[in-house]
Amino acid sequence: MSRAAEGRVSRGVRRACIDIGSNTTRLLVAECRGDQLHEVRQERVFTRIGSGVRPDGAIAGAKIVEVVEVVSRYVELARELEVTDLHGVGTAAIRRSPNGAELVAAVRAACGLEIAVLSGEEEARLAFIGAARTLGRAPAGEIGVVDVGGGSSELVVGIAPDRVSWCTSFEVGSADLAEVALRSDPPTPVQLREARVRIVAATDGLRVPHPAEAVAVGGSATSLCRLAGQRLDADAFARALALLATEPAAVIARRFALDDQRVRLLPAALLILQAASELFGVALQIGCGGMREGVLLEASG
Repeated sequence: MSRAAEGRVSRGVRRACIDIGSNTTRLLVAECRGDQLHEVRQERVFTRIGSGVRPDGAIAGAKIVEVVEVVSRYVELARELEVTDLHGVGTAAIRRSPNGAELVAAVRAACGLEIAVLSGEEEARLAFIGAARTLGRAPAGEIGVVDVGGGSSELVVGIAPDRVSWCTSFEVGSADLAEVALRSDPPTPVQLREARVRIVAATDGLRVPHPAEAVAVGGSATSLCRLAGQRLDADAFARALALLATEPAAVIARRFALDDQRVRLLPAALLILQAASELFGVALQIGCGGMREGVLLEASG
């Protein structure tokens, strides 16, 4: 959005969220007026913290430097955009790392931003708020939300706009699953079966409520929409997986104007989203807002 267009947005409180995820580090800047959130700027860098770990699971020093540089640029950009309320959050890659606190301290020292490391339950709750409060309509009953990240995935059920009744977080994300199971480009049938086995093992025993409808949020869901459409049902999943399993990531990325790195993660994300749809018992709609929107909307009260 141009600065002229930004100036036409009805000014409320200009808030921003910097989200350090397992796949990407992102910035969302928005004008917030109560339940209304108007996007001003989004930025994204594939920092891939989850893939930059040492044998003991700690984040590599070079990766910490890279993330700090990206976050510092985002903080400066937020200042240029006259943000008055800036939030920083970190997710699975930081919370499970033995030196996650080192990254948080390095960000604080470099640019003064305090990163709140979210629990899986907090991720789920904020994703629900972001999805439910940006639906643009009142759902008929309970709504389910699935948020597939790089290092974990969250399932949550509740009543819009913010009444969560059930949630869970499991340690299977698109980056981890792609790295351990889907090593070929495109992935082979054997690898896809292995990935499904890992998802089933991670979700085995979950007693997931069956909401009236369900929403998928996050970068992978938004990208998958370009391949499969706004509604992810059994047919859409099958069509998209057939494409992802026969064409190299670079070819698909060019055809659908996506990032190569994102496309390499899409088969893993698709399998997790498909499993979530089956657990919820309903097809998935692609949502307009997720965890970052939830952070800003909650800050708006």
